Amino acid sequence: MIKFEKNMIENLETSLSHDRLTAFLQAFQLRAKHCDCADSANLLIIDINNSGSPTHLLYRVRESFGLPAGARLCAAARVDFGGSDNPLVGALPDELCFSMTEMPQLLGLVELIVAEIDVARCGGGSVRTRLCEVVVVLAIRRAIAIGTVDAGLLAGLAHPKLHKSLIAMHDKPAANWNILDLSAIAGMSRAQFIEIFKKTVGQSPGAYLTSWRLALGRAKLRSGHSVKAAAAMVGFGSAAAFSRAFLRKFGHSPGEIKSHRA
Repeated sequence: MIKFEKNMIENLETSLSHDRLTAFLQAFQLRAKHCDCADSANLLIIDINNSGSPTHLLYRVRESFGLPAGARLCAAARVDFGGSDNPLVGALPDELCFSMTEMPQLLGLVELIVAEIDVARCGGGSVRTRLCEVVVVLAIRRAIAIGTVDAGLLAGLAHPKLHKSLIAMHDKPAANWNILDLSAIAGMSRAQFIEIFKKTVGQSPGAYLTSWRLALGRAKLRSGHSVKAAAAMVGFGSAAAFSRAFLRKFGHSPGEIKSHRA
C-alpha cells in the first residue's frame, strides 16, 4: 500500500509542470499596449543616470504615477494581466523596479523595444506588444525568485518546497486534492506542511485551494462558460456548491457575471 501511494505521488509529480507562472498565463490574458507618455503607463523603461540608454525597468502593478523625478522615458506601455481577478497580480508589490545590471537578460529586449519606437517598421506595434509581454513575465519571475514579500502567494511560490504543492493546485484545480497528497508533493509531513503553508501563504491549504478555484471559475465565466461548466472545470461537485462559495467570496452570484457580460 505504501509503495502504491509512493508510485501514485511520483506519477503525479511527473505529470505536473513545476512552472510557477504557466497556470496564471493560461487563465488570465496578459496584454500590453504601447503608450506615448508615462502618465497612462504602468510599465516604464527609463534612464535614471543620463547614460543615453535604458537603465531600469519599472512595473507598477496597480496604479500609474507618471515618470519618476529625474528619469528620462525610453519606452512605456499599459499592461493588463487580469487585474484584480488574478491572484498573482494581487500578491505582487505595488511596484517592481529592476536595473539592467540586476537583469542583464532584459537589456537586449528593452533596447529592441526602444529601437522599434525610434524607427517605424512593418509590424512594429505587434513586436513592441509581444516584447512588453515577455518583459513583464521576466519581471514577475524575478520577483518570485528573490522573494519580494514575507507572506502570501508570492512567498509560497518562492518557497523551495511549498511551490510544488501550489503549482499542483494551480495546474490541476479540478483534482481531488487532499492534504496527504499535497504534503507528499512538497516533501513534508502532513503536520509540517499545514503549519508551514499557513505561516507562509497566510491561509490553510484547503482555503487557498478554494480561493484559487473560485478565481479561476470567475475567469471561466468571464470567457463565456456557463456556471455549470465553470464549476466542473475548477473542481466543484455541483453548480450549486460553486454558486454558494462564489457568493461568499465575491458578494454576488456567478450568474451576475454572465448577465453583465451579455
